Amino acid sequence: MTAENDPRSNAVIIAAHPDDEILWFSSVMRQAQQVIILYRDFWADPGIGVRRAEAIRNMPHPDVIWMEMTEAGACGCADWPSPTLTETGLGLTSIATLRDLKSRVVKALPVSAPAAPLPISQAYDANFRESIERLRPLLRKNMNIFSHNPWGEYGHEDHVQCFRVLDVLRKEIGFKLWVSNYCSDRSLALAQRYLRQQPSDFVRLPTDVPYARQVAKAYKDADCWTWDDGWEWFEDECFVEAPSGPAIKAEQGHLFPLNFFTV
Repeated sequence: MTAENDPRSNAVIIAAHPDDEILWFSSVMRQAQQVIILYRDFWADPGIGVRRAEAIRNMPHPDVIWMEMTEAGACGCADWPSPTLTETGLGLTSIATLRDLKSRVVKALPVSAPAAPLPISQAYDANFRESIERLRPLLRKNMNIFSHNPWGEYGHEDHVQCFRVLDVLRKEIGFKLWVSNYCSDRSLALAQRYLRQQPSDFVRLPTDVPYARQVAKAYKDADCWTWDDGWEWFEDECFVEAPSGPAIKAEQGHLFPLNFFTV
């Protein structure tokens, strides 16, 4: 691969949550010009924003910024065996409603306990619109944007939404949008919707495990690493220019080599 066709040239990583940038883009992060992270706070864990800020301050990358948005709490609320795509990401099931009810009950108790500021579905939709408005001024046509794939790696509703946001902005601004090959048993049903009849061109990049462990240490030291402590990075990552939408179903289809794991 020459410098001219290396997608890490003028690369920007856009990740939903702190630590996503090193879990799914470890082959790119050291060389990326900038890392942009959407979410800082989460109502169910009131102290996590402060801990994440400490981790970012100790990050080895010189240019990490975040939009300081608040997570909706939608993780696990979609129907992953048969997911429904919506304008703002994924359709949420009654699990979101049950969480809202539980949150309101807890809020009414005479004890200090975290509560959702908005109904989860409402907050999820609002985050879609806010992400577009916050990211638009930061993005340029000549950028190579690396972000979440349309099935959300292991299956996270915020990751799917982040992809959908950038797909809207890609059509508006014209940058290249690259997505990775991570997939899990939970997200496989959605990933299969993006199979193509013809193989896609992809690039394979070696992971930078020593650097990844440096970044992970910043999160672990700040007590805000959200992933498994025993996680081992794959030897390489594959990236493909993002598909513009789900494919028509076919008897056979191509995606690209997957880094597959179970959750």
